[in-house]
Amino acid sequence: MRSSFFRTGLYVPTLVVVPLYAAYGSNLDPHRMAHRAPSSPARGSGWLRGWRLTFAGGDLGWDGALSTVVEDASANVFVMLYDVTEMDERNLDAWEGVDLGLWTKIRVRVQTMGHQELAWVYVLDAYEGGLPSAQYLGVIADAAEAGGAPSDYVERLRLMPCRSTGPGTPD
Repeated sequence: MRSSFFRTGLYVPTLVVVPLYAAYGSNLDPHRMAHRAPSSPARGSGWLRGWRLTFAGGDLGWDGALSTVVEDASANVFVMLYDVTEMDERNLDAWEGVDLGLWTKIRVRVQTMGHQELAWVYVLDAYEGGLPSAQYLGVIADAAEAGGAPSDYVERLRLMPCRSTGPGTPD
C-alpha cells in the first residue's frame, strides 16, 4: 500500500500502483495539470540529472520549436512528479499527440529528496534544433515558477534564445 498527496492537501492510502509522470515544460504548472489530468495528484518535484531541456520540431507548432529533453551529463531538468491514473494517462497521451507519433514515452530516473524515483516523460520525436516562440518560452518559464522551480532555473529559462512572435520594427 502507498499513499498519494492530493490537491486537497491530504495523504490518502491507495492500493493501486499508478504510473509516475515527470512533467517538464508547460506541464510543470499544477493548474494546467489539474485540467489535463484531474484525477492525478502531484507527488512532489525533482530533477532529471544528466538531461537537458532543449527544443526541436520547429515545424510542429507554437510558432516555433517545442520543448523536449535530451541526455547531457552536464545538465539537469526540473520536473514535477504526478501519480497518473490510467484514464488521465490516456488523456495526456492524446493531448501530447502520442498516437500521432509526435511524442514517445520513455522511462527515466528522477532525483528527489534523498532518493530516486522511476518515472516516464514525453520526448519529442524530432531533431533537436530551432527556437521556441517567445510566447511558448514564457509559458514554460511561468509553468516552472508555478511548479516551484528554483528562481535561478526559472531565470535561465526566461533568458533562453527565442523567436519573436510580434510584428517587429520596420527597417
